[in-house]
Amino acid sequence: MKLSVLDQSVSGAGRSQDAALQNTLALAQSSESWGYNRFWVSEHHSHPSIVGTAPEVLMAAIAARTTRIRLGSAGVMLPHYAPLKVAEQFRVLNALAPGRIDLGVGRAPGSDGRTAQLLNPDRSASDRFPQQVMELKVWVTGQEMPVGHPGAGVHAYPLSSTHPDVWMLGSSDYGAQLAAYLGLPYAFAYFITDGQGVDQALEIYRESYKPSDEHPTPHATVCVWALAADTEEEAWFQFQSRSRWRMDRNVGRIGPLLPPEEAVRDYSVSEQMALDQLKANAFVGSASQVANKFRAFAERLKIDELVVITWAHDPAIQKRSYELLAREFALTPH
Repeated sequence: MKLSVLDQSVSGAGRSQDAALQNTLALAQSSESWGYNRFWVSEHHSHPSIVGTAPEVLMAAIAARTTRIRLGSAGVMLPHYAPLKVAEQFRVLNALAPGRIDLGVGRAPGSDGRTAQLLNPDRSASDRFPQQVMELKVWVTGQEMPVGHPGAGVHAYPLSSTHPDVWMLGSSDYGAQLAAYLGLPYAFAYFITDGQGVDQALEIYRESYKPSDEHPTPHATVCVWALAADTEEEAWFQFQSRSRWRMDRNVGRIGPLLPPEEAVRDYSVSEQMALDQLKANAFVGSASQVANKFRAFAERLKIDELVVITWAHDPAIQKRSYELLAREFALTPH
């Protein structure tokens, strides 16, 4: 089974936000050396926890520091932008890292409503998402817009022998249906839904898939949150940073990730129930425990690749988790 990485440049309490981006660059280099298949970065805005606001800029920096691993956005929140401009940005990235670029797109704002409106004052922008994706696909792949389209005769440069691979990202049936209709690879954000809807979304995607020239068969992956450590006890101790963040977010408090020793607090009965459910579904433990959970999960969903996202206050803990999983799955640089 292939493993990939999604890193969100998470801000840690007591650490600068600049350091979060530097940690992302370092993790990308390490992920390549360990044999991970892809390294994806996300887009969020006005978010005190997740400070990766410009995936295309971060990807350029990563491209300059790597040579083999695929690089991608997970994803570009397309309703904020003009498809032509996004296509140009990613064709430039492809020129810098030929044949290694994944262009993952999503419909969600990656922010609150007020911030989304500041990024694009058009409140109905997301209604045109399917059309935007179709236009983006044409410009990214170097095809011609049909006669009568405002973009006929317009090209996204630079043109080259390779081009970015467009992915559809989603956490509901909507993205699955659109990916199937357009013949695109699909990534389900399991870490957002805590597992809800993943079986149905993948079933819809596979059963309604329309083959495309580039992707004659459906190709799906799932993005999961996981944390491995040298011992199960250590993994659950470090998990407290993530669980505290989730419980705080549920009541509207969002901030930098706390160190685990500061993350423990008294929870209400309802919060404790939510926390217990979170832990029950979590991919947390020793490397072998997490790997066994991964294998069973992938077999159930009939997928051969997982994209792993890991939060830890200490970057060394995050890095160790990925290193342990790479060793457990005997990943090799490709």
